[in-house]
Amino acid sequence: MTAARGFDAAAMLADLEELVVCESFSADLPAVERSADVVAAQGARLLGAEPERIVIEGVTHLQWVFGTPRVLLVGHHDTVWPMGSLSTHPWSVVDGVARGPGVFDMKAGLVQMFHALASLDSLDGVYVLITGDEEVGSTTSRTLIEDAARACSATFVLEASADGGALKTARKGGSQYELVVHGKAAHAGLEPEKGVNAAIEAAHLILAVSNLADVVDADGVEGGRRTTVTPTVVQAGSATNTVPALAQVSVDVRVPTLKAQARVDELMRGLTATVPGARVEVLGGANRPPLEDSASGALFDLAGLAATHLGLPPLHSAAVGGASDGNFTAGVGCPTLDGLGAVGGGAHADHEHVIVAEMVPRSRLLAALIEAVRRE
Repeated sequence: MTAARGFDAAAMLADLEELVVCESFSADLPAVERSADVVAAQGARLLGAEPERIVIEGVTHLQWVFGTPRVLLVGHHDTVWPMGSLSTHPWSVVDGVARGPGVFDMKAGLVQMFHALASLDSLDGVYVLITGDEEVGSTTSRTLIEDAARACSATFVLEASADGGALKTARKGGSQYELVVHGKAAHAGLEPEKGVNAAIEAAHLILAVSNLADVVDADGVEGGRRTTVTPTVVQAGSATNTVPALAQVSVDVRVPTLKAQARVDELMRGLTATVPGARVEVLGGANRPPLEDSASGALFDLAGLAATHLGLPPLHSAAVGGASDGNFTAGVGCPTLDGLGAVGGGAHADHEHVIVAEMVPRSRLLAALIEAVRRE
């Protein structure tokens, strides 16, 4: 494919508006399907080829594969914004700042990716994967992402940048656990001693879990990034006059390294009951592996060289707590650089926004990176 080498900022902004005004709340599968139609049409127009549509459990994903894959570009078109959010957070561009639901996370990244690819003389070796369920854990797309990454020598993730436009060279991995406490019901007034109070056992577990991060980090904190083990949702009991026979504690875990993730899992599965007669069941486990610095270092250096060649300001890197599909690509051993999308801020928040003037430079950087990897 041959395409124009220049970048049309006005056209990019128009394409961004087109994506933003098509709401795509992850939980609304018909909305995600409509969004996929808009993304597919935009991609087909700019790339000169229709995507393959992959629908898994009602979730619509899109992929384009050109020749033998070498470079994987990953993004998502679903957002956290409930349907109707445009009425309270309308699309707008004021003083060079674009706003609207999902504009930063991550519809601007998709526009920048399409225009970067359209600027290349050839798309040979490029693999584009745009998923529809990243915001809810990539449950139907994880296998697609991992299989694509295994076929490529580098992955560029078009998630939004960190503060100040920094590229994301490390992300914590995540695990989710559900602690289920089995006790025994009894009348709370007549014979509470005959019961086994699952709520009390849950309280002991919450205290125990809250100390696990210190145990994991006892040998040192990886790059200043601490492990976090956080009890979140707690449920217990069925009636105010009954000793609770069942309790549940949800636990959110974020880890900087695979070693820390394995250690947390070992400690979680080693939890035992303190209340006599109670039984603890540990469900869940690792959800996303961490994206470690070692997976992104060489690509970040390559990006720095590309930025210098293009006359762009020096690049900066950041390690962040949130996860992305880049965790999965790094987890299968594919070098991964994240945060190549929009510059702005406020992901998932009322002040979500994109700095419009940064869209063309970021597209130029991505195009240069793709070329650099294909030359290797």
